[in-house]
Amino acid sequence: MAEGLAVMIRIDRIWLSTEPLDMRAGPETCLARVVAVFGAAEAHQAYVFLNKRANRMKVLVHDGFGVWLAARRLHQGRFMPARAWQQHPLELTDEQLQALVVGLPWYQVGKEQAISLL
Repeated sequence: MAEGLAVMIRIDRIWLSTEPLDMRAGPETCLARVVAVFGAAEAHQAYVFLNKRANRMKVLVHDGFGVWLAARRLHQGRFMPARAWQQHPLELTDEQLQALVVGLPWYQVGKEQAISLL
């Protein structure tokens, strides 16, 4: 069934901000933060922001024509924010984003879905 579905939004690279974002921010404010933190909003790239408590996430995607803004909130637990020792801005793999979205320690997921840190 999934074979017949067209991909609506192409994402080539995923970036995680190590600085928290106020979750009241709308598309324009998020876009301004992307430009301030990452230098520019590049086409086909996703920019992920967490709030201070790490229980909410916003993802801004530039699809080449405009921007998409998605939000996610955990009712229990929290997302695993970037650690102080991680570089900024931080590029994530698809597998790392999938782990981050469900609240798993994404920084332990390697390129082949292997745990790389203890």
